[in-house]
Amino acid sequence: MSERFKEFVEVPQQFFREGNQFLTRCTKPDKREYIQISRAVAIGFAVMGLLGYFVKLIHIPINNILVGAA
Repeated sequence: MSERFKEFVEVPQQFFREGNQFLTRCTKPDKREYIQISRAVAIGFAVMGLLGYFVKLIHIPINNILVGAA
């Protein structure tokens, strides 16, 4: 019984210990790094938006052909 209790207590302690180590290693990005990350995210949004737009653009006529024929 004490083994299970020991394991039950040890898991959260290990989680908080690893979380604390992670937070102490993290650093705040400088201006250049922040702009670079922002550009990458903006390009990703644009690419995914354009891809979704073209898929929808192709899907609408195909859907009208299939549903309109019924």
